[in-house]
Amino acid sequence: MSFCRKIPTRVPIFISCRSRSPALYRFLSTATDISTSKPFYITTPIFYPNAVPHIGHLYSLVTADIFARFTRISEPDHEHGLKIQKAAKDRGIEPSVLCDTLSEQFRRLSARANISSTVFLRTTESKHREAVEHVWRHLATQDLIYKGTYSGWYSISDECFYTDIEWSSESNYKFRLSSFRERLLDYYTANPSSIYPSAHREKLIQTLKDEPLDDLSISRPRERLSWGIPVPGDTSHTMYVWFDALTVYLTGVGFPAERQGSLWPPNIQVIGKDIVRYVSPLSHTLLAHAHWTAQQRKMSKSIGNVADPFDAMDTWGVDAVRFYMARVGGRFKDDVDWSPEQLEKHADEIRSLLGNFFLRITSRTIQKRVASAPQLTFAQLIDRSLDGPNGEVLSSLRALKGRVEQCMEKFEVGDALDAVILVLREANGALTHTAPWSTQNPPEAAQSSYLLSLEVLRVTGICLQPFIPEAARNLLDALSVPEGERSMDFAAVGKADVGEVRGVKLFEGKREIASGGQ
Repeated sequence: MSFCRKIPTRVPIFISCRSRSPALYRFLSTATDISTSKPFYITTPIFYPNAVPHIGHLYSLVTADIFARFTRISEPDHEHGLKIQKAAKDRGIEPSVLCDTLSEQFRRLSARANISSTVFLRTTESKHREAVEHVWRHLATQDLIYKGTYSGWYSISDECFYTDIEWSSESNYKFRLSSFRERLLDYYTANPSSIYPSAHREKLIQTLKDEPLDDLSISRPRERLSWGIPVPGDTSHTMYVWFDALTVYLTGVGFPAERQGSLWPPNIQVIGKDIVRYVSPLSHTLLAHAHWTAQQRKMSKSIGNVADPFDAMDTWGVDAVRFYMARVGGRFKDDVDWSPEQLEKHADEIRSLLGNFFLRITSRTIQKRVASAPQLTFAQLIDRSLDGPNGEVLSSLRALKGRVEQCMEKFEVGDALDAVILVLREANGALTHTAPWSTQNPPEAAQSSYLLSLEVLRVTGICLQPFIPEAARNLLDALSVPEGERSMDFAAVGKADVGEVRGVKLFEGKREIASGGQ
């Protein structure tokens, strides 16, 4: 199934120079992009293992997995920096022990959420250190790194200096980012698809026009930050966390041995909207999604409103949580509020419209009525003129493939799901209207409803694979759809046949939620 976007891959040369990153989590997927013959490369944010995973991490993973479900994904986690060092100190353990423990939690999150990854990359790995040191030396030979003094307030939580709050000063190495101001402005202006949603791009362009672009601090004194990669040739300094971190996107494609390899640059990079300035422009398109809140407030352990992704998936099932995140959070522009009540509502929605629909059409009563009608194939059925509710369903179903592809091309994940749900609603309504189980209707009418409903299930099952992969696989298996006929090419009406139909359970069972008194 191909949700890979057919896009060009030209980017400024300097972008590869800025690519850098320490130990963080990221996902990489490969699938042939037929417009360039370049393997398709998608990445997730680089996650800090300074605390257990939360809903925001799951959101990023699911978003990337939706766009690259059938690709091979590489994921790293960021394990360097003062934030990690402080978190370990607060626990009375070494940073490496903290990272080992929490990295396993991110691995578990990926596995539990059915994320199709191939490599889990940590920035503490030796191959990543080699890439980071190579990039540093390469920039140094181009006189893009120099030693200076940085003054400002440094925020541990943000891993960066602020020049407008309180004053602090230290000697460190700096990257001549200021020399790229015009090139960055030209790039963003000339590439409307460089950042999505477009508001982030427009804000960045305006910032570049209105404000000077300062050189970037890329190291910290070793006595202040010991947890990280030492600066090549100067062990008294540790590389700045973001310089180390962003290189992980190069490490994931074999750099420097492969000289960026055939995958570079990323086609899509999925990140949170708050780190756009750190990551862009490394890819063709930066998908900067909004955040999940709780009771319209930022999730915080101190407030006690952090949603546990493992608990959510254990309670409602993996596919139900993935569906909710894509359906509600799949427009990326505005923050969305995490709501167990809304999750319950949307979980019931997909279970009813898909799972119950499958059970209804494959009931023994309908099967017996269809068996009593003259044998007919779906191809023969659509050669006839279907009218009424069935005709409306067929018309919507024929438009579904193009609609889903169009939405995915525009990063409109929520709208793509809306299109699928609309067809399923119409099909459920048509089934109720035509009542193929009723002896008041002829067997031929039951057969028409049955064949059309199976085609609805086959086509929507293909379209739903990136969103609810396990349930979609169960459905396509139950319809005996061959593995080779599950790509979007086969989502066209009548493109393939349904085989022997078997009754199966499509979704995980929902765990009972204990009441407050229990």
